[in-house]
Amino acid sequence: MTDLSPPLEGAPLIKPSTTDHPLYDSVVEACRTVFDPEIPVNIYDLGLVYTVEISDAGEVGIVMTLTAPGCPVAGEMPGWVQDAVESIPGVQSVQVQMTFDPPWGMNMMSDEARLELGFM
Repeated sequence: MTDLSPPLEGAPLIKPSTTDHPLYDSVVEACRTVFDPEIPVNIYDLGLVYTVEISDAGEVGIVMTLTAPGCPVAGEMPGWVQDAVESIPGVQSVQVQMTFDPPWGMNMMSDEARLELGFM
C-alpha cells in the first residue's frame, strides 16, 4: 500500500510524486477532470494536488488540499478525485488524503490556471 504518512522532520512538507511511474500521466489527467465548483479551473492546475504516489502494484495515494479549510465541498471532493482515478486501467486502489499543511496559496497555481483566472 502507498505510504501517505506525513514527511519526517526536516523533510519537505510536500512529498515528491512518483512521476516516473507509467500511470502517473493518466492519474494527473484524471485529476484534471475534477474542478473546484467555485473556481473554473481543475484541481491539478490550481495546485490542490500535492503528491501522487503510485506503487508497483498500481495502488495510488493522493495528498491534496482545498483552497480554504471551510470549502463547502470538503467532504465531497476527495470522493470525486477517487472516482476519477479509479477508472484508469491498471489502477488497483486509490486513497485520497486531505491536508492543510502547507496551506494552499495562489503561488501554487500553474501558469495555465493563472492565465485562465486573469492573473497573468
